[in-house]
Amino acid sequence: MTVHLIKPPQDAQDTPASEASSTRPERRRARYRRIAKAALQDDRVRTAGRLAVRHGSYMIGGTKIAARRIWDGRTASRYERMIRAAEAAGLMDEVKEWEQRAAAYRAARHTRRMQMLQAAVQLPKALGLALVSGFGVLMLLGILLAWGTGDPHTVLAPAEVVVELVRWVALIGGIVWGPFLLAAPWIGLGAVWAIGQQRHTAPQWALPVQARDLGAAITPSIVVVAFRDLGISPLRKAIDAMADGAAALLSPINLAGCGVEVDVHLPSGVSTEEIQAKRRKLAENLNRHEHEVFITIPPSPRTVRLWIADSGALDEPIGPSPLVLEDETRANYKTGRAPWGQSLRGDAVSLSVYQRHLLMTGLSNQGKTASLRAVALWLAFDPTVEFWIGDLKGIGDWGMFDGIAKVLIQGPTDEHACAVTEMVETAVKEMERRLQEPGVDHPPLVVIVDEAQVAFMNPLKSPDGRHYGGKKATSRYFMACRRLHNQGRAVSVTLWQGTQDPTDENLPKLVREGAHIRGSLVVGTESQAKMALGDKAVDAGAAPHLLRQGLDKGTLVVAGDGIDIPAGEPSITVRTHFIDTDPAKEIADRARALRDGVATVHQLEIVKPVDHLADLAAVVGTEKRVKTTEVVHRLKALNHAVYESWHGGTVRDLLADHGQDTGTYDGYPVVKLESVQRALEARAEEIAEAQ
Repeated sequence: MTVHLIKPPQDAQDTPASEASSTRPERRRARYRRIAKAALQDDRVRTAGRLAVRHGSYMIGGTKIAARRIWDGRTASRYERMIRAAEAAGLMDEVKEWEQRAAAYRAARHTRRMQMLQAAVQLPKALGLALVSGFGVLMLLGILLAWGTGDPHTVLAPAEVVVELVRWVALIGGIVWGPFLLAAPWIGLGAVWAIGQQRHTAPQWALPVQARDLGAAITPSIVVVAFRDLGISPLRKAIDAMADGAAALLSPINLAGCGVEVDVHLPSGVSTEEIQAKRRKLAENLNRHEHEVFITIPPSPRTVRLWIADSGALDEPIGPSPLVLEDETRANYKTGRAPWGQSLRGDAVSLSVYQRHLLMTGLSNQGKTASLRAVALWLAFDPTVEFWIGDLKGIGDWGMFDGIAKVLIQGPTDEHACAVTEMVETAVKEMERRLQEPGVDHPPLVVIVDEAQVAFMNPLKSPDGRHYGGKKATSRYFMACRRLHNQGRAVSVTLWQGTQDPTDENLPKLVREGAHIRGSLVVGTESQAKMALGDKAVDAGAAPHLLRQGLDKGTLVVAGDGIDIPAGEPSITVRTHFIDTDPAKEIADRARALRDGVATVHQLEIVKPVDHLADLAAVVGTEKRVKTTEVVHRLKALNHAVYESWHGGTVRDLLADHGQDTGTYDGYPVVKLESVQRALEARAEEIAEAQ
């Protein structure tokens, strides 16, 4: 039998046993790495890991915070820390104040320690005295008890009761002490965990999404780096070339409400417009959303002022209006200020409306009516103020002013817009009457037109051929607004308007520039922002077009007088108090109680469209001349509601508007037929030219 020898493979022959054994741990480690990598990629493992890190960090961080609080409470370290911070900021007055507080704290601590040393010396004497006194009281009670019962054994009864009570306390303490010692560490851990959870001491990646703080604290280095990375080459080169880390560019960073404020002096070759154009990138470099960074231009040349909100602070509500909280509200048209809301810095913002025309504009459903109505609700608490209100939305937003306003028109149709136009024209007549009575202190008349764009866009014509809407000299609403803006404030007749989505068609330039206070909610474009607030304010940093539609409801950018605007800034951003319809009704009920039963005229009951010149021709008839007093009498007989307040001067002004005069006859003012006919002819020519 032949035996064949089988050789082992060459590589097995050449591989030493030591090398083969050394490769096994490496394979195991590679296998473990693959397992660990697969585990880390599993969502369940990552979630469990985040939970472990989160709650562990809560306990560690809570322990540190609790220890620091105890340390701060027992030592003067808090004062030393505040002194160092004030020195770093260059606030020497605050340094002195904190030094005084630290000295007072040390003196009080020394006094307490000396009192404790004295107490330790006096403690044995006090304990002995207490024991003797207590024993004496018990014996006295025992003697009285024995005397009352006639049993001498009861002398020690009170002492026995106290001894029994001590025994029970010791028994209960012995039972509770053990479990308490076992639970005490867990109670302590729970307490520090709660502190850590409240202060979010875990790493950001381990926190729940809703608790993560994506906005870091604003420091000089963060601001400098944010400007360096804006992508403006001269700015980056200038910052890199500065030896002090570009700290010279910055003013001190000051707390300002729910954020911080800092001025940045730009180097040569960099304009403020370039920085304003990079607002979004700058905000992202600062770990903020675009709406959380506001850029304005202070008086200093080549300087921008940043207000940087705390992350998420602008999404928090500001709380109810004082009108809702205070039952005894009072207002004063001349000296008072309406509580309107809060600035971005968290300061209360109030508004003075004394002899000021208002204009509020913005996109639909952003809080324009609520912002305007909040001011009117406050002013309603001044019984001397008379309101004429035209609500061209007509869904009841102003219905609570029934019984407060003398005139209240509500409706969205063109006919309602005609009635509102007549209301404003009647206010013009009232203004003219007051102007003819110099020196008289007239009660305030506030004319409010909400959704004024409906009146400007009204296509209907009056019987005399003039358009109710439009922006020409033949537009009745446009001209009435202009006349109120020109002279109304002198006799306390003011016009408040609210309008949507401003354009040159629905908000003519001459009307919007006649308002003393101009506020804008979010608008669609920068050109609309300029229509709302004016070119100057927007060019200097006012930016209602950068507000967030739907998220910044009730937030207005306001320019003009009557409101406190920070020095050097073109406007102020106000987060107004929202007063819903039901609370507004309750506020209106309180204001109505201060008035003497105002009879409100509604809707088309005010004045039907009238042609004053045609009525004048009708009452003159074919007579060659009629006394002016008789003409006024006939006009009142023709339409008392319209001509109730007319007098000879009103008739004279009507003819003068068309280039004619009343004239006199036998010493009496008269209206001549030929003057009326010429006025009709002149108006017809004017209308023909306009068409």
